[in-house]
Amino acid sequence: MCRICALGWPLAAWALQQGVSAAPSAPDNTQAFGPLISAQALAAQRAQVRIIDLRDDAAAPHVAHIAGALPAPYADWRGPAGNPGKLRPLPEFTALVRRLGLTADTPVVLVSTGDDPSDFGAPARVYWTLKWLGLKHLAILNGGMTAWRAAGLPLTRQRTPAPTPSAFTPQLDDALLATRSEVAHDLDRPGTLLLDARPKAFYLGREKAPAARRPGTLPGALDFDNLRWFQPGSGELPDGATLQRIAAQLPQQPGARQTVSFCNTGHWAATNWFVLSELLHRPYVALYPGSMVDWSHADAPMAHVPSRWEQLWQQLEQTWQAL
Repeated sequence: MCRICALGWPLAAWALQQGVSAAPSAPDNTQAFGPLISAQALAAQRAQVRIIDLRDDAAAPHVAHIAGALPAPYADWRGPAGNPGKLRPLPEFTALVRRLGLTADTPVVLVSTGDDPSDFGAPARVYWTLKWLGLKHLAILNGGMTAWRAAGLPLTRQRTPAPTPSAFTPQLDDALLATRSEVAHDLDRPGTLLLDARPKAFYLGREKAPAARRPGTLPGALDFDNLRWFQPGSGELPDGATLQRIAAQLPQQPGARQTVSFCNTGHWAATNWFVLSELLHRPYVALYPGSMVDWSHADAPMAHVPSRWEQLWQQLEQTWQAL
């Protein structure tokens, strides 16, 4: 699972005559690109990148979007309802990447709604997925469509023509991936920090995801709520200096040489992974995609699991609050 992370990759000046049917070619060293890009920077480079729109309604007719963006709703990248964080079969991911006309060298910008901090998990999870599959030049539009609109940048309702499918072949980077068996092995090793990205109530076993069989967390895990990276209500990450100050509050695990980020289904955990790995260059950061839903389905050992009576009382409280 160990690896050394890089801050980002460069982006070249491509021929503006390129159409959507041909993927933008590989970058050279002339201009910085990714892993986080502002609305203004994307507007300046729009013709030189492949924009992927992850919004739920991205494929609906007449939905306003950034010109040239291709719809690929977040659900296309997720697992089944009973285990949403589970990785799709590799042939399905390969077919999706090919349909979008992407190659390993295509510069890709991922766009979500940007409505709130939780929404950032969508592009972060897809970014991680594409990097795991072997794509080399990736960026997230910071603040998503909310930031694009706030900047007064143009939108269109004309659908983007489908690109020519690529012949993409995955080159998996399994250093980014923590499997359930690897996490189980890490429970007995002092060299791994298991970092829970969920709100405190989940970590303490007071709440659980609907698809999880039991509340609780991984044994020995420490918590760092992914919301802490954001200003309240904002879906946009702050500048690097602010992120560094926030990161100073990360829990410390004596002797830890690597970090495994997890949550309920690998959504919030992807934000922690993205900030630590891609923005702050922390080495050896991996993501456990299935996270606690996957773990609880395996009846694996857990910490902070309330008793049956406590769980029943929590269910009654949640039912009462929902009335």
